[in-house]
Amino acid sequence: MQSEWPFSDSKDLEVITLDRIIRGEAILRLVTHDDDDDDAWQFLDGEHVFESDAVVLSLGEMVEFDPSLRSLADLPRGSFAWRTSPDQPWNRSQGEPSPSLFD
Repeated sequence: MQSEWPFSDSKDLEVITLDRIIRGEAILRLVTHDDDDDDAWQFLDGEHVFESDAVVLSLGEMVEFDPSLRSLADLPRGSFAWRTSPDQPWNRSQGEPSPSLFD
């Protein structure tokens, strides 16, 4: 059984991910914790995103989908984390991810 909820945000917080990630057609490789009024989390694949690709889930559903996200619970606002594949550890950085991060 997992330990207590590690995020300061509620499990019910709405987050943004991509349909292709949830369907298993793309790898979750990029997490952003936005530094704006809504303190949003985004769970992305590092590829170009159109608004129509977005899916809204709860933070709890995302952590259930990928338990490795628990390690990002303390990711500060205005930061992002990335990895090259699901078997790799998450790397962290401040600011906006570079479009060439996965080139």
